[in-house]
Amino acid sequence: MDTETLMALGGFLLACFAAASTSAAFKPGPWYESLRKPFWTPPDWLFSVAWTVLYLMMAVAGWLVWRDAPDGARALPLGAFAAQLILNALWAPVFFGRHRLGLGFAVMVLLWAAVLVTVVLFFKVNTVAGLLLIPYLAWVGFAAFLNLGIWIMNAGRDNAAGRLS
Repeated sequence: MDTETLMALGGFLLACFAAASTSAAFKPGPWYESLRKPFWTPPDWLFSVAWTVLYLMMAVAGWLVWRDAPDGARALPLGAFAAQLILNALWAPVFFGRHRLGLGFAVMVLLWAAVLVTVVLFFKVNTVAGLLLIPYLAWVGFAAFLNLGIWIMNAGRDNAAGRLS
C-alpha cells in the first residue's frame, strides 16, 4: 500500500472516530439511567463494542470508495458519507446533552435515511463497501426504534432540563 492510500485510510479512520467522539463527550449518565426503557434495551457495554466495530467498518467502506471511484465520481458517495457522519455526530449532543428525546429520534430517522443513500451509492462503486455498511444501517434502525421507545415511555415526564421532547 502506498503512502497516499495509507494516509487516506488513516483519514477515514480519523473522521469516523471524530464523529464517535461526541458520544464520548456526551455520555449517558444519571439522567439516562433514570429513564424508563424498553425491555429489549441492550446492556450499556454493548453500545461501545458495537459502535467501535461499526466505525471501523465505516472507515474501511469510505476508504474503498475513495480508492475505487473514478476521480469525478467520488463527490456524491463521499458527500453522502460525510452527511451521515455529521448526523451521527449530532445525535449524542441532542439526546444525551440536551435531553431531547423527540429531536434525537428525528436525527436518527434522518441518519438512517442518509446511511441508506450512502449504502446505495457505495454499492455502485464497490460491493464490499456497500456490504460493510449494511450492519451500520441495521444498527441505526434498531437505535432509532430504541430512541422512539424511550421517548414514548417517558412522554410527559419532567427531567432536569425540563423537557424530553
